[in-house]
Amino acid sequence: MSNRDILKKQIEEKREMMYHAYLNGSNYNNVVKISQELDALLNRLNRVIL
Repeated sequence: MSNRDILKKQIEEKREMMYHAYLNGSNYNNVVKISQELDALLNRLNRVIL
């Protein structure tokens, strides 16, 4: 599995984690933290692609 594929899998898992945290009424700070982690993964993917 390539780095790109691994990152894509991690991104999808983090998206699901954020979505479920929101749906389950997790506190705002937790959802923001997950969102920031997702942003970092997306930025890493951008660097791999470019």
